[in-house]
Amino acid sequence: MPQLTALSTTPWGGHLEVESGISNMDLFNDNSNDAQVEHASPHDIPLAERMRPRTLDEFIGQERLVGPDSMLRRLIAQDTVPSLIFWGPPGTGKTTLAAIIAHSTKARFRKLSAVTSGKADITRVINEAKELRRIKNLPTILFVDEIHRFNKVQQDAFLPHVEDGTICLMGATTENPSFSVIAPLLSRAKVFTIESLNNEHIETILRRALEDEEHGLGGLRVELDAEVMPWLCRLADGDARRALNLLEIAVRAGKPRKDGSHFVALDAIKELTQRNQLIYDRSGEEHFNLISALHKSIRSSDPQAAVYWLTRMLEAGEDALYCARRMIRMASEDIGLSDPNALTVANQAKTAYESLGTPEGELALVQCAIYLATAPKSNAAYMAHLAAQQDVRRHGSLPVPLHIRNAPTQLMKDLDYGKDYQYDHDHEHHYSGQDCLPEQLFDRSYYTPSKFGFEKEIQKRLDWWKSLKDKNTDQKE
Repeated sequence: MPQLTALSTTPWGGHLEVESGISNMDLFNDNSNDAQVEHASPHDIPLAERMRPRTLDEFIGQERLVGPDSMLRRLIAQDTVPSLIFWGPPGTGKTTLAAIIAHSTKARFRKLSAVTSGKADITRVINEAKELRRIKNLPTILFVDEIHRFNKVQQDAFLPHVEDGTICLMGATTENPSFSVIAPLLSRAKVFTIESLNNEHIETILRRALEDEEHGLGGLRVELDAEVMPWLCRLADGDARRALNLLEIAVRAGKPRKDGSHFVALDAIKELTQRNQLIYDRSGEEHFNLISALHKSIRSSDPQAAVYWLTRMLEAGEDALYCARRMIRMASEDIGLSDPNALTVANQAKTAYESLGTPEGELALVQCAIYLATAPKSNAAYMAHLAAQQDVRRHGSLPVPLHIRNAPTQLMKDLDYGKDYQYDHDHEHHYSGQDCLPEQLFDRSYYTPSKFGFEKEIQKRLDWWKSLKDKNTDQKE
């Protein structure tokens, strides 16, 4: 094991041990050394990194999580922090929280990124942690960024060492840990949900950066156009890192005034941000959250929300044909025969988009969402399908009644295939009243029309056919 030789100041304050010239903050970069870390120019470190809070009191946002009476604060104060998983969107403070906790405890801090590290790196850190615990009886906090990117085998490697206390594992993930972190690891860790920052939080962070002369841009005497701050807060979309990066680029891209101060105009910000990048992962939880919001808005007959959520998905880069296919499903599941035209509209919207593409074809999808949201609702067809599905699975392959079997050959006719079949068009009202279900399901009813839209007319037809059938039955008796 490398010998402990020095201390290095982190970007957020506090000290972390440095081993053989390799900083804890850059554990697997063999080219780093103490001199490079110590003499690095502040301008070489991104503003977002320089402005990381050093204490919980400096931390912005997550009041529920790190407020004065929160569980996390109590655990930190007692130096009894368990293994933790921080789950939330990018730029909301997951890594910063882990660093603050490490600085507030007696444990040694190590950081891995699941993007660039493998099982060999995990093994190396674990071995170092074991040796430190044996020599100095000190625990190690191992922070794993993007922990969801580690596969099952890699995550399994942590288990025994979390179990025996060799390491206190802290993971950060933007994906739902229920799906991305293995169950045994979840059972040994406390999951904390990190929420997106609101515009007030973002503005506070940006103003701190503008005023801070040591770590921020205070020495540059930056003045913002009146509309720039609200614009930056909106573009940040809850991501502090994005907001700080945009601010820094805008300041450094502009020309200083004669007195050395800097002015950031709104046009400069607009030039840097041609399109707002929304938080979205087409294969992750946010994808399913948004399609769920669209589906439930349509089901709730809320066209305003339906248009908003559909637009959110399209603006974030979702496949428009995926949205179209899902709305075809909604037309059957939540509207059905209460408005038979809904399925036609949904299919036509998909065809229109295939013909026009983006952006022209998106309007057809919006039109479809509005139509579906304002259509009468019925899940009667959906419930009929579920009920029939249960009977099919419960009873298996029940034989088709003989009288409605196909009889294309004489042998089949000799076996009574099609015998006593009644051709409905030969009967009055074109209705025979014959039974078509298997004998075991004789009295089953799967479809019950709703009282809305076209299904009111369907119910009238069913009632009329039932009266004809009852009349025929009475006459036979």
